[in-house]
Amino acid sequence: MNRRTFVASAVAATAIATGLKPADASTAPFRRAGQDVDLSDRIYKTLKYGMVGIEGSLTDKFKAVKEAGFAAIELDSPLRFSGNVSIDDVLKAVKESGLPVDGTVCGSHWDLTHSSPDAEMRAAALKDLKDAIEQTGAVGGTTVLLVAGHGKDGTPEEIEARAIENISQALPTAAKYGVSIVIENVWNKMHYDHDGPFETQTAERLVKFVDAFNSPFVGMQFDIGNHWKYGSMGDWIRQLGRRIVKLDLKGFSRATGRFTKIGEGDLDWADVRKALDEINFCGYAAAEVKGGDLARLKEVSANMDRVLGL
Repeated sequence: MNRRTFVASAVAATAIATGLKPADASTAPFRRAGQDVDLSDRIYKTLKYGMVGIEGSLTDKFKAVKEAGFAAIELDSPLRFSGNVSIDDVLKAVKESGLPVDGTVCGSHWDLTHSSPDAEMRAAALKDLKDAIEQTGAVGGTTVLLVAGHGKDGTPEEIEARAIENISQALPTAAKYGVSIVIENVWNKMHYDHDGPFETQTAERLVKFVDAFNSPFVGMQFDIGNHWKYGSMGDWIRQLGRRIVKLDLKGFSRATGRFTKIGEGDLDWADVRKALDEINFCGYAAAEVKGGDLARLKEVSANMDRVLGL
């Protein structure tokens, strides 16, 4: 019996012993006995730095985030967008609080677009992205969230070509520091019909865009709340599959067209959990909602637990 056959047999035997069908064990190997969906050991909560409305030092902020139940924090990068804190400041806060930085958000990606027809703007965007990658690696993070471009910059073919060419120049830096560039699905009129029907849109263009980089250092930070405008989140999660490195969480209501607290609105969280289970997602999920004091951060943390079943 070779190793592959042995492992498959062991999984099947365990499945039978615990009441799961062998097919369940093979399609969702992380699933626990007696539970259809259990993400508790596979999703780790983080949040955006701008949500932390805590007075005091950077260490005080990090300690409050940890007390609220989060496993990490996302800063803004380059670090001038995080209140001009230094790498040493961040490392000190991490050490004193025990809260790691899991990644960052590129702070200039709306103003300096990688899809711009202006070569000087693209160069400035690339510099900030490279700086963000280097600084993220220096503080222990593994991802830089990036808005890849904007539909205002030209035709879909033009903006995608320019964005791919520009962002690709940062891949050697990403490899050097072990930091992935994670593309966020946002309302940037790129990869989907912003004003089109949500019933018929698919992830096809977004899949092709991510795959065009042909790099392990480019993936997605899939924003569940942002996406509800464009279609079934569960379907898009299934289509994007392994490309999803991280998640962003917020609520959204199609009825009002407004973002909401996590768990409010009309998102189909049950299908989200099911889809994440089906693609065997493991990683960080970042809250991106209105923040505040410690009590509010604890509320956000509890809301995340509830919708994800943590």
